[in-house]
Amino acid sequence: MPRNIYLLQQSLPLAQARCIVDGAILYAGGQDMNPITVTVVDLSGEPIASDRMDGCAPLRVAVSRGKAKAALGYGLSSGVIGERNDSRPAFLASVAAAAGGEFIPVAGGVLILNERDEVIGAVGVSGDSSHNDECAALAGIKSSALKAGIEP
Repeated sequence: MPRNIYLLQQSLPLAQARCIVDGAILYAGGQDMNPITVTVVDLSGEPIASDRMDGCAPLRVAVSRGKAKAALGYGLSSGVIGERNDSRPAFLASVAAAAGGEFIPVAGGVLILNERDEVIGAVGVSGDSSHNDECAALAGIKSSALKAGIEP
């Protein structure tokens, strides 16, 4: 049967998104981290792939997505956003409200870059300390042979 729709150009294919998720979870297991959830989003902020380790609390799905969307929406890692605006909690609360609550400015959300340093998506990790979450996100991106964007 022929297609009856036009396909969209996907900047980050499902196979690479799953590789990022698997790489982050493998890293977390190897580091004996708490169970994590990993969410990879496309340029529109919609999930491409998401998974959580056994024992990870269900709210971590929303938190991992919020970290990824913060990075994507701001053009920096979620941890850098939080650090740069540490003394401006009202501003961060306003941005979170404008984003419908899907903006979590703590470490664990990292941009995914192509070979030209262009953003093609973002990954968010939640479940352990924010620092460890970011390390897992970085490991996931590295496992997919893509580049991580923390801050330019």
